[in-house]
Formats: sequence, C-alpha cells, structure tokens
Amino acid sequence: MFTSKDLKKLIIPLIFEQLLAVSVGFVDTFMVSIAGEAAVSGVALVDNISNLLIQILSALATGGAVVCSQYLGSRNIDMSKKSAGQLIFIMSALSSLLMVISLIGNHGIINFIFGKIETDVFESASIYFYITAISYPFLGVYNAGAALFRSIGNSKISMNTSLIMNIINICGNALFIFVFDMGVAGVALATLISRIISAIIIIGFMFRTESAIRIKTCKDFLPSPSIIKKILSIGLPSGLENGMFQIGKLSVSSLVSTFGTAAIAANSVANSVTMFANIPGNAIGMAMITVIGQCIGAKKPDEAKRYGKKLMFIAYAGILATNIVMTIVAVPVVGLFHLSPEATKTGLSLIHCFSIVAIFIWPLSFTMPNALRAAGDAKYTMMVSIFSMWAFRVGSSYLLGGTLGLGVLGVWFGMFIDWGFRSLAFLIRFIRGKWTQKAVI
Repeated sequence: MFTSKDLKKLIIPLIFEQLLAVSVGFVDTFMVSIAGEAAVSGVALVDNISNLLIQILSALATGGAVVCSQYLGSRNIDMSKKSAGQLIFIMSALSSLLMVISLIGNHGIINFIFGKIETDVFESASIYFYITAISYPFLGVYNAGAALFRSIGNSKISMNTSLIMNIINICGNALFIFVFDMGVAGVALATLISRIISAIIIIGFMFRTESAIRIKTCKDFLPSPSIIKKILSIGLPSGLENGMFQIGKLSVSSLVSTFGTAAIAANSVANSVTMFANIPGNAIGMAMITVIGQCIGAKKPDEAKRYGKKLMFIAYAGILATNIVMTIVAVPVVGLFHLSPEATKTGLSLIHCFSIVAIFIWPLSFTMPNALRAAGDAKYTMMVSIFSMWAFRVGSSYLLGGTLGLGVLGVWFGMFIDWGFRSLAFLIRFIRGKWTQKAVI
C-alpha cells in the first residue's frame, strides 16, 4: 500500500515538524534561563501541568486520526470527512473546558501538585500558567487539524504550519524578553500568540484544501454521536493512558521539587535536551497512525505487521544516530543554560544515562505502541502503560530517589525501569499479532 517514496514523503516532514516542536521548547527554556534558575524552575513546573493537558488532547487527536485513517483505507471518503469535523468539535469543547479550569484554579493547582515551593519559583509558575492556559483551545484545534492531515499522508501541511508557529514563537520570545524585558510573561505570551495563529492556519487549510478531510460548511462540526463514539473508543483509553502517565510524571516532579532549585533546573534542562534524541521515534510513531491505520482499514493485517517492522527499524536507526550526537554535544549545550556548577553536573549525568538506555528500549516503549493504537488496540496499551507508570516509574522513583537518597538521578533510573517493562509487554503483543484484529470501523 505504501512505496518507499510514500513513506519518505510522510516521514521526512514529520521529523522536521518534531524538530521544530522540540526546538521551541528548548529555546523557551534557554531564553527564560537568562532570568535565573527560579524562572527556569517555574516554567518547568508549569510545563509538567500543561503537558498533562496537552497529552490528553493529543490522545483524542490520535483517536480521530485512527478513525480517519481506517476510513481512508476502506475508501469511505464521506465518513473520513465527517470524522474530521467531529474531531474538531470534540477538541474545541474539551480544550476550552481545560482552559477555564486552569484559569480559575491557577494557584490551587500549583499548590496541590507541588506543595511548598520557593516564593520566586511560585510567582514565575503562576504567571506562566495564567497566560499559557488561554492558549489551550487554540492548541487543541491545531493538534486536531495536524493529526488529521497526517492521517491522510499529507504531513507537509502540518510541518509548514508548525514552522510558522515556531518562527512566531521564537521571534516573540526575543521581542518580549530582550526588548521588553518581560521574562516569564514574555515567553508565555509568545507561546499564546503562536498557538492562536497556528489554529487559524490549520482550520483555513481544512476548509480550502481538497482532501479526504475537507470541511465544507460549519454544519460538519455539529455533533454526530455514532462517529464521536468511534473516535472516543480510541481517544478515551489513549487519553486516560496519557493522563495517568502525566499524573505519574507530576507525582515524580513533585518529588524532584523537594530536592531543591538546582535539581529542578537540572531535571528541566536534561528533559529539554533529551527530547531532541526522541525526535525520530516520535516522528515514526506518528507515521504509524497513518500507515498501520490505512492497512487495517483496507483489511490487510499482514501488510500492517510488515510496515510495523519496517518503521521500527527506521526508528531504531534514528534513535541511535541522535543519541550519539547528543552525547557528543551535551557539555557545550548544557553550558548554554547558565546553570550553577551543581545543576550542570547533575544535568550532564542525566543526559549521559539517558543516551545509553534509550538506544536499546525507547522505540519499543513509545514508538511501537502507536502501531497497536492505529489498529484499535488502545485498551491494551492503556492498561500496560498505567500499570507500568505507577508500579515502576513512580514506585521506583520514590524508592531510589527518596528512600535510598539517589536524588534526581534515582528518579531517572525509575523511568528506565518503566521503559523496560513497557518494551517487553508491547513487543510480545506485536509479535503475537492479536492487535491486527481490533479494527474500529
């Protein structure tokens, strides 16, 4: 169903899109570091909350993309178009609700999750949270539109929109931080403006671009229970999975926040840097939704397995390359963040440990599950992920980082143990092949 040329046309824009997305997070952290470690820590803490909400929205977007991919594979274009409109409706409604909750509960949410933190860190976190919360509905719409274009194999549109969004974000950062000296508020405002514009652009493409997801009138956004049910059959388990995953990460972040500002800053910088190493795996994971989803929709399970193996090979090759590069450049890159000697040393240790472990098991943990989700096997990935997160990552983090006194390094060791369990569970499921019989449509 897909030639090598088709796969390149799909994957290469996805890699660039992921690179752009990660670059913005890196640049945000770098630019705000000029305001000091308290600002870096405040932004990092709120990003943990935002990532929880973003992951839930992304999971719902994945549900819509899977449904569209399977309809496209079965050559049912009318239902593909209807699914696109329903996904936009779901994402708009949920993201608006999350915005309202975040605005009303700003201080309470920060205090509840992170407990007693230093005053300057709290002030930075509160400002950043207020402004970025306003952007959630626009981010939800953008994520839905981008996922839909990827589902039909047109990843170039999502890449170009992401490019525009990220250029605006970076230029906004420079303007608000260096010219107007707005610090954390400047970073948040640049993010808000870029997300508003990206949502407008992606919706414009959906109305104007002739494709299997084209929206012709606003009536396409009116609720259709039968299609919504199909989207939620993938989106809800994936959303619960991602939500519980992020809640687990928040629990771990709460533990990290007790280790002091240097540990929080080191953890934040290490997370920003290591995200670059995950780019190939994340890009291939997105490609899985399109390729596997269309194969399953076309009733070709053998091709789904074959493409799954091929894409995993590409993911491993990419992860190997990026982690080698990251290890080489780690010292000068971390030096850009103006951290204290203690935070710099800790950050480098985290990055080097990550590089070694990720080469072997990261793609199995996070790329392969998308093959299962694309086929409709979202409940299995949900159960494995939730169990592994709480039994291994959270449990091991508190044991190694807290009880045994390994600090933030112990938290990352707990994360690696979690990866190991996930890898084994998803690999066994993929090999047995039961996932190919889980079609949604």
